[in-house]
Parts: sequence; structure tokens; C-alpha cells
Amino acid sequence: MSYRYIGNKTRLLPILLDSFKTVVKDGATVADIMCGTAAVSEALRTAGYRVIASDMMTFAAHHARVRLLLSEKPEFTGTGLGRYAGVLAHLNQLKPQNGVFHKEYSPDGVPENGSDPRKYFSGENAGRIDAITAQLNQWQQAGALSETENSLLRHDLVLASNRVANIAGTYGHHRSKWGTSALASLELRPTTLLNGHRTDHIVHQGPAETVAPLIEADLCYIDPPYMKRQYAANYHIIETIARGDSPEAVGVSGLRPWRDQYSDFCSKVKIRDAFRMIFNLAQCDQFMISYSEDGLLTEEQLMELFSEVGTVSLQKIPFTRFRSNAGGQGGTVIEYLFHIKR
Repeated sequence: MSYRYIGNKTRLLPILLDSFKTVVKDGATVADIMCGTAAVSEALRTAGYRVIASDMMTFAAHHARVRLLLSEKPEFTGTGLGRYAGVLAHLNQLKPQNGVFHKEYSPDGVPENGSDPRKYFSGENAGRIDAITAQLNQWQQAGALSETENSLLRHDLVLASNRVANIAGTYGHHRSKWGTSALASLELRPTTLLNGHRTDHIVHQGPAETVAPLIEADLCYIDPPYMKRQYAANYHIIETIARGDSPEAVGVSGLRPWRDQYSDFCSKVKIRDAFRMIFNLAQCDQFMISYSEDGLLTEEQLMELFSEVGTVSLQKIPFTRFRSNAGGQGGTVIEYLFHIKR
């Protein structure tokens, strides 16, 4: 699954899985409570673990359901369009509509707040997002989609939109000039589902501190934001696509109101208590935490905090920085992987 996402752990997966194997048995229950695109959750499922995944973002919950709960294509009987291929063909053939995306996020629209037209998507692609969203909302309201069917189609729409988004990395702002990919036509493509792996996983949505009391696991993996940048602001567009709603588009960039998804892990003042809430509320004796030397807290501060819980060990993993971040410290960054045992 190709995805431009801050802090994506795809490159770290082999090291993470090796580390998990050393502390829990095969088939153990592992919680991934800030799962993002669910890359780690999917790797855990493939490795035979039972996974409890959660995230604050709606698009992340859709990704997690698709990557954990499905092993074959759903029937989509409620749509009357045949199976998965027929549903995608129908959605791909819908005529563009002038909805919130065409109005607020395309050069052909007129933003409600009087801002200049935004260039997140071409007029045609924005209209197609509106049309597909309207159909999904209609099906959902009519009870024609199961939860996993709804998540699969919204997941597909997020990925299709990502491929044609006129952005440099995140959705904090659009490019001023059109990239080649942004001028291509939006197309829903079938997701390849994981066959032959267990499906007795659980997906929650909410802040990790809120979900923590629901977690009963052999190991809890925590991959918090490292910096002050809020995911809810940087990924506001795909959150709107995932929700299928029509929020107010605020400011020059057209941000959705996102304070309801503010993360305390992006605050130097609040991060320690946010960690403590998880440690205190989760029914779990072991934790693995990913962090970075670039993060809000230093290695020493993290060791001090985590030592309140139990015995702490630390693995340091050097990584090449992404090009947009290059420089500063020789082009490499140290990723931390802490292990806590009560």
C-alpha cells in the first residue's frame, strides 16, 4: 500500500518483528494502539499474532479493518451490483458532482470563506470524490454496507485520492503548480486482501489514552507522534474523505476543524501524562515504544519516564533521513525502540 505518511514504520518492520519475537510467544496478543496506516498491524497479523489495533483518525480505522479483518472479498449483497469488482466499476463510472471537494479543494470551486480556489485536486477528480462519497453515504445510511464493506470502499477512495493529490508530502497545503500524477484521472483499484491468516482481531477508534482501558494484551506497541505537528491537521483532507462529511473549510488551506483530534503526544507539557495514562490503564505487562532522537523528549527524559513503570531496555537503530529532511546530523537519524517490562 503506497502511502505518504509521517512516521510510517514500513522500513522498521523487520527489526520490530524480530524484537517482538524475543518478548512474546507465537500467537500472542499484541496491541498497536497508534496504528496509523496499519502497516505494523498487518505485519503482526501475517506473523500469526492476534492484533488489537486502534487510532484516533477515521481513515486509520478504515485501513486497520481492511488489513486485519478481511481475508476474502465481501459479498456487497446490499448494493445489488454483484461483488467487489461490480461495485468498484459502478463507483468509477459515476459522473462528477459539485460537492464539498469540488467547491473547497479544486481550482474550479469557490471556497465558502472567500479564499482563493485551492489546488488539492483537479476539478474533475474533486467532483469524482464528491460523487463516490455521496454514493457511499447513501448506501451506508440505507444499511446496504456492513462495517467492513464500508471501510474497504472508503479505504480504496482514500488511496485513489492519495494517488492524484496535488501535494508535496502531507495535506497541510497544496502545491502551487500541478504535478503529473495530480492530472491523472482518479480511479478506485481493488485492494489485495490477506488470505490464509487469522481474522480474530479487534479494531478500535479513539485517542490511545481513551482506548487503553479496553486493551488486554501480552505486548502493547506504542508509536506516538514525535514532533509538534498534529496528524489531524496534516491529514485533514483524507480524514474528510474517510468520514464522508462536509466540514467547514477553515483558512487558506481549507483545514477541517480538527481540535477534537488533538494529540497530547505533540505537546511537551502533556506528553508525559499521556504516556502514564496508557501505562496505568492498559492491562499489559510489556510495552514497546518507538521514538526518535528528533522527538520532543530526549533519550534521558524517556528513560526516566519509562523507568517509573518497570525495567527498561533500549535499542538504537540508525536510519537515513528522508531527503526533504536531509542534513543537520549527517543525513541519518537514530530511531529508539524501548522495551518496558513491569
